[in-house]
Amino acid sequence: MKSMMSIALLVLLGLASAFFIGFGSDFVAGTYDHDQEQEGLSERLVIKFSHVVAENTPKGLAVEKFAELVKEKTNDKVEVQIFPNGILHSEETEIPALIEGDIQMIAPAYSHLSNRIPQWAVLELPYLFLDEKDVERAFQGKIGEILFAKLEELDMKGLAFWGSGFKQVTANRPLIMPEDFAGQRIRIIPSPVLDAQFRTLGAVPVGSSFIDLYSLLASGKVDGEENTISNVYTKRLYQVQKHMTVSNHNYLGYAVIVNKTFWNGLEPDIQQAIAEALREATQFNNQLSVEMNERQFTELKQEGSMSIHIQTAEERDIWRDALQPVYDQFAPGIGEELMEEVQKLHRQW
Repeated sequence: MKSMMSIALLVLLGLASAFFIGFGSDFVAGTYDHDQEQEGLSERLVIKFSHVVAENTPKGLAVEKFAELVKEKTNDKVEVQIFPNGILHSEETEIPALIEGDIQMIAPAYSHLSNRIPQWAVLELPYLFLDEKDVERAFQGKIGEILFAKLEELDMKGLAFWGSGFKQVTANRPLIMPEDFAGQRIRIIPSPVLDAQFRTLGAVPVGSSFIDLYSLLASGKVDGEENTISNVYTKRLYQVQKHMTVSNHNYLGYAVIVNKTFWNGLEPDIQQAIAEALREATQFNNQLSVEMNERQFTELKQEGSMSIHIQTAEERDIWRDALQPVYDQFAPGIGEELMEEVQKLHRQW
């Protein structure tokens, strides 16, 4: 019995020694060492930014630039996690996901917003803008102000407008005059305005996601599409399209939007840092989109697989007259205030 008690006593003494010597007095006091890196990660604010285009497009590069700037300006307190190419959400699901708070930021094309908010259809009207200066005046002026105010009603907050460039049309036959569209199946971003635009020209619009575009063209399920030069080039659409008309008939842009409840819950200094990062990223995007479209237009011509027609001033006037019914159809839903701003833009031409 004595020997067993001695053994038990030795075991207890050993455990006590291990406790005080091995773990140390800091453990006893509740100040034990911890993983500082893991603590930093747990305190970092994460913003999930979902979008559907490739990383090497103006928008894709601008999102990456924004993430870098946010990290820098917040001293790594905020991490922007990027989900490109629709890997997290498609065009159809990203807006509901933002409203529900599953993600915090998106940059949808205007067409996806017009499906929910009729006033946003103003940015889809054919030949709305003459040049990039028109675009800037609209975004920085009354038009941009009105449209961002409409987002607030759906728990979304508009932070910036990003340009991608003017849209052109491609197909496997020349599309020079309005009558050339007759019977052509043209892929569009699902949108009532874009649908009406191509039906007015006699085409058959086919709404689909951007992710499916190349396969639709390659399989012959659609005959043509409309897009910026940078998207035609980076998605290699020239491999499955024989003709392009440089028409500048529509403008493709994106609204950078954050969940309003999430934004309002941020500390003022974090809001300011994110806003500053976004201003710099917006300037970067808008300059890059112009440069990329110009450079890649030259590369498309050098590549030589597509026949490229540049629309003349006379052809432009014919297209505009043919598409006037689209204005008449959607003006009531867009509203007088916005249509008056459109008229002001056009009076400057």
